[in-house]
Amino acid sequence: MKISQRALSLTTSPIRKLGPYAQDAVKAGKKVYHLNIGQPDIETPPQFMDAIRNYNKKVIAYGPSQGDAKLISQIQKYYKEWDMDYSEKEIYITDGGSEALQIAILSLCDPGDEILVFEPFYANYNSFAKIAGAKAKGIPTSAENGYRLPDLATIESYVTDKTRAIILTNPGNPTGVVYTKEEMDRIAAVVKKYDLALISDEVYREFVYDGKYVSFGTYKDLEENLILIDSVSKRYSACGARIGCLITKNKDMLAQFNKFCQARLCVADVVQAAAAALYDTPSSYLQEVNKEYKHRRDTIAAELAKLPGVISSDPKGAFYVMVKLPVDDAEKFAIWMLKDFDVDGETVMIAPGNGFYSTPGKGIDEARLAYVLKAEDLEKAIRILGEGLKRYPGRK
Repeated sequence: MKISQRALSLTTSPIRKLGPYAQDAVKAGKKVYHLNIGQPDIETPPQFMDAIRNYNKKVIAYGPSQGDAKLISQIQKYYKEWDMDYSEKEIYITDGGSEALQIAILSLCDPGDEILVFEPFYANYNSFAKIAGAKAKGIPTSAENGYRLPDLATIESYVTDKTRAIILTNPGNPTGVVYTKEEMDRIAAVVKKYDLALISDEVYREFVYDGKYVSFGTYKDLEENLILIDSVSKRYSACGARIGCLITKNKDMLAQFNKFCQARLCVADVVQAAAAALYDTPSSYLQEVNKEYKHRRDTIAAELAKLPGVISSDPKGAFYVMVKLPVDDAEKFAIWMLKDFDVDGETVMIAPGNGFYSTPGKGIDEARLAYVLKAEDLEKAIRILGEGLKRYPGRK
């Protein structure tokens, strides 16, 4: 049976690819601290399961392809609290932020087109671009300057007649960077000058620890170019619910979204009902979660600072930190940590950095760490990581 070139071009997730090694480590009796995946350990608000228990429709019928009206209304109200006004026609519910991203890229790109990404970037952007037959074209940033954006001229130098969009996460995954107003203005200038789409992935909006968050949705002059990606996954610790949304004011683009959403019929009705209830979660929940993650951010930053030869990003948001390690190959190091190393029966799993780059050879000595564990576990995990770095045969 022939396999498509589209499928063969895809790569395994850098976040999940080492899963079998972790499973073997557990079978061998080791405890594994998972710093590889952004799965919050915060409890999902009870409103979600209460809505599931109270769901009592006699027939679970197909719903509207655009999404449940109640959920759309809840999202409208949420955005008004952020000083962004979207009509019910401008919001499409999707199977998680991942489907939202895929529909946006498929609506924009033909085979051979390019999407600009700032390296390192969320690994699935690369996969979604390849599915569309497009290329995720990396614009480099560096650990040494905290993964900040390059200047305007550098960004412009990557634009070609094949460029269709810029896609970014703000706050950043995998770096934790929160873009400054000046950096955002730089992006906006390029988008307007070349009439590109801007796909702004803002699923970590609530997780900003220093300063105030600014959304590209507040840029009035970008309304026709902007596609917002959102999700309940991180905000309400509901990753498995798989509820996201696509938002734009561009009527032509909305018509394309509608086609893709009709083709997959509808998002699960019962989960939409539960997600709608999540938007009634008191603001105190998000305030407490933000406070907890800030504490974890400060904890992991302090512990990483103790490790010789490690260069770390300065995360201002999300719950990730990108690190440059004094090793020959971070993926080999990650496998070694799971297969051949432990401290008193405990070890650590990290996400190798090369999967967050589209440029071959980049990120070889980098890794993403997710600080989704309790502070005391983070302290222990980073100490184990430090011991591993001391003993790793391929240390530089």
